Amino acid sequence: MPVAGHPHFVYHQTMDARQDSDTAVSNIAACIGEPARARMLYCLMDGRARTSTELAVVAGVSPSTASVHLQRLTTQRLVKVLAQGKHRYYSLGGTNVAATLEALNVLVGASREAFVPNTPNGLRVARTCYDHIAGTVGVLLHDRFQALGWIASGSTADNTCDLTPSGTKAFEAQGIDVEAARTLRRRFAYACVDWSERRPHLGGALAAALLQVSLKKKWMLQDLDSRALRITNFGRREMMIRFGVQV
Repeated sequence: MPVAGHPHFVYHQTMDARQDSDTAVSNIAACIGEPARARMLYCLMDGRARTSTELAVVAGVSPSTASVHLQRLTTQRLVKVLAQGKHRYYSLGGTNVAATLEALNVLVGASREAFVPNTPNGLRVARTCYDHIAGTVGVLLHDRFQALGWIASGSTADNTCDLTPSGTKAFEAQGIDVEAARTLRRRFAYACVDWSERRPHLGGALAAALLQVSLKKKWMLQDLDSRALRITNFGRREMMIRFGVQV
């Protein structure tokens, strides 16, 4: 006589994938769902980086608690860390994270206050950061070089970047000896977090060479008793013509 088969669970190979996806979504939602972490994330929505101390104040928690929160946000790739000297700057993990937070903001009908730097205007517009251009102008140049495809990001561990072939030609056309800059005993190029804009400007030997060319060609004038750089009218025209940057 035929033996009746007992009903049993049939494994399907897609089940683990679905379960893993569900778990990942749950973990990210739980990470965003904690009020202190949510305040940190929305504070970073303006694209600027901040230290753990600043984010602790924003979140209303102690520095040690903020470190724990930031570790979890980093693990979930909701924020990324940019180490610079003794400081560690935190910024949003990417445009996909920003889009998710913006969608949640729309859902609850909330609005956020914009970040307003309190840096003196003379220093905020343009200044030296050691031996390269910082401030609003420095950030604009960095962004423009990326948009033109002249520089490309390298290692995220030390924020290095490098010139593309088109970038090498473009910088050499400005009178910069790119190969000489590469031979110096220092980093060639890297993203340096700007302390007033909290976004990257270009640092390293390449950026130092750019500052020297800018001063030599009178695009900028350096104050004798401060770090401030003054952009000349000639420099404004040249930056627009050569780089497409409106200062």
